Amino acid sequence: MQNSELPDLAHTRTRPLHWAATATATAAVVALAGLLQPGNATATATSDAKTGAGPVSAAPDPATVRLPLECGTAAYTVTRKAVGDLDGDGGPETIVAGRCAAGSGTPPEGIYVLARTRDGGPRVVATLVAPADRLTVGALAVTGRAVTATLYGYSSPEVPVCCPDEKERVSWRWEGGKFLRTPGDTGSGTAGTDTAAL
Repeated sequence: MQNSELPDLAHTRTRPLHWAATATATAAVVALAGLLQPGNATATATSDAKTGAGPVSAAPDPATVRLPLECGTAAYTVTRKAVGDLDGDGGPETIVAGRCAAGSGTPPEGIYVLARTRDGGPRVVATLVAPADRLTVGALAVTGRAVTATLYGYSSPEVPVCCPDEKERVSWRWEGGKFLRTPGDTGSGTAGTDTAAL
């Protein structure tokens, strides 16, 4: 009888037990690799672990949004800015005070809340103070989830624009789908009519 030059391959035949053992070993390696990932191997967007909120994005840039100021042919200027998460969703909003850029005098200011749309673009979602209110803003900040401002106004139309004679410290908080002024102030109960969901 002639001997074959090929090796005997009878011992390499696979059986169901062999495949089960291989699958189990592969699953164990994959599971172990998942457990040994470094701590920073996460998605680039972060979220608020306490609230389970969505990804955190940068605060809207006022330079990329057109404020609802009627300035005719003149430009407008942003005079103050504050940033904070007003609705607790993990994404910051930007609060700005702006006025028409006049050659002289102090035009009245408006206070606006900027937020990001679902596609990430910035937009004006609320007017807290309208220029028609004839107020100027002395300070603007976010404290916790509240917008605080110092407003200067006039007791009557006869008071010169240069010299406001009234000062009011006010704050707004996002509640029930709108910005509410704090109780006890002399202003209206809610923000401007263009208040929108954040």
